[in-house]
Amino acid sequence: MTHQLIQYIEEKYSRKDLPEIKPGMVVRVWQRFKEKKGESIKPFEGIVISIKKKKGSRKMFTVRGEAAGQMIEKTFPFNLPTLTKIEILKQGK
Repeated sequence: MTHQLIQYIEEKYSRKDLPEIKPGMVVRVWQRFKEKKGESIKPFEGIVISIKKKKGSRKMFTVRGEAAGQMIEKTFPFNLPTLTKIEILKQGK
């Protein structure tokens, strides 16, 4: 019973509007942030270095990019509600 409930919830809330990405791809991830004066959507660009949990609602991907002159890594869950879109800029070989 519990396993069926988990599967139902994962199917219901999994996002199907995002493209399939793989390590080595250069992507631009657009994320919505709440600020004092409302909301803004900001991009983060970089290379996908890993994908964790290949399926299900706990699937995550890590992007390494540059922000404020520093190289940083950000990990995004695929089902994050503030994720607005993912653009694939370059394909890896």
